[in-house]
Amino acid sequence: MSMSLRQRHLSMIALGGVIGAGLFVGTGAGIAVAGPGILVSFTLAGLLALLVMRMLAEMAAEYPSRGAFSVHAEKALGQWAGFTVGWVYWSTVVVVLAVEATGAATLATSWWPAIPQWAWVLLFMSVLTAVNLAPVRSFGEFEFWFAALKVAAIIIFLILGGLAIFGLLPDTSAVGFTNLRDFLPHGWGGVAAGLLAVVFAFGGIEVVTIAAADAEDPKRAVGKAVRSSMFRLLVFYLGSMVVIVTLLPWDSAEVGASPYVAVLDRIGVPGAGQIMNVVVFVALLSAINATLFGAARMLYSLAERGEAPRKMLDTWHGVPRYAVLASTAFGFVSVVLNLLWPDTIFLYLLNAVGSALLVVWAFVAVSELRLRRTMVAPAVPMWGYPYLTWLALAGMGGVIVLMLLDDQARVQILSTAVLVLVVLAFSRFVHRAGSPDAPPAAAVQDPAPARPRDGA
Repeated sequence: MSMSLRQRHLSMIALGGVIGAGLFVGTGAGIAVAGPGILVSFTLAGLLALLVMRMLAEMAAEYPSRGAFSVHAEKALGQWAGFTVGWVYWSTVVVVLAVEATGAATLATSWWPAIPQWAWVLLFMSVLTAVNLAPVRSFGEFEFWFAALKVAAIIIFLILGGLAIFGLLPDTSAVGFTNLRDFLPHGWGGVAAGLLAVVFAFGGIEVVTIAAADAEDPKRAVGKAVRSSMFRLLVFYLGSMVVIVTLLPWDSAEVGASPYVAVLDRIGVPGAGQIMNVVVFVALLSAINATLFGAARMLYSLAERGEAPRKMLDTWHGVPRYAVLASTAFGFVSVVLNLLWPDTIFLYLLNAVGSALLVVWAFVAVSELRLRRTMVAPAVPMWGYPYLTWLALAGMGGVIVLMLLDDQARVQILSTAVLVLVVLAFSRFVHRAGSPDAPPAAAVQDPAPARPRDGA
């Protein structure tokens, strides 16, 4: 029996990879600064993510690889680009793993305070490491049900919220559009601030193109997964925001705290806060699972190209076991960090990863501009090439400018700049010194799905 990912696994990974705690928790801050204008912020962020996802799908369908956008950057721009985007992505997501594990542990500690936060982080990292060391089909099944729970939660939220808006639930009356009258309470500056608050909620779209290399038919699978998920994601995100800003005054304290809980409380759902905490908890565990999968495959791909230790190529039942273990290392280090600084470590780690997502997206866009010229008839063509690709790049530039003008976001963008410069310097050193394990340049001209290599 094939142990590859099935189409249903890949489609749910595409949906679940983006639906995370950022949607359920982080949107309150966006509504607080933008008001109902957060709908414009989410539309702009969603369209940018949609374009990036389409570019990823185009290249992944043409050149399926476990290294995905890293391999595409290397093919389009040279070794330095593949090395840089691969290591920036990997070093960022291993920190994200620790952030997500810490977030899940914080929730678990609120339920069972007798168990310390660091112990929960240790438990979550251990269990999800075991899941990722299992054959890839087992990972796909695990992530399928994780993602399905998140999708089901949003669908139920949209149905209940829609009924409440029109007064069709018991003990509710139609609210109409009263709360939307002051649509831009802070003007377009509020929309811009809201954009910064929500754009990174779309992080995770890249995992599906990494996972596509483990699918039964990569070229067909990635195109179908992206097509089936792109517009559903926009409906889920925008639909949720429409329900929230229509039912609740944008400046109420409950919106800033947790907008989803506030809506469920208004509808009269018993235990709304704990229900949403469970949903957020599942979202965080799902994010750890998918992020670890992507990190391990990226490290494997770097090793294939001689840009990471060759030990990372050893596999067991097609799973790059040492790449998985290396990718979880910082997650286990965070156990100690949670022991020493349980109240502050989450914020420090979050600032450390900064805005590296924009670096990855920018490399995706530039790579697509170059590689599209070599494609005769792409299976999943980018819309409006090259104009929409350039528009996406301009949008990323606009987000960076907004971050530089924001006192809090400036720290993140500067930390990302330092990370990129360090990786670039290391890339220059490695390629100048030469690597005895590095494959010849021709070896990466036509990337193909990595063939599992069962090592001892």
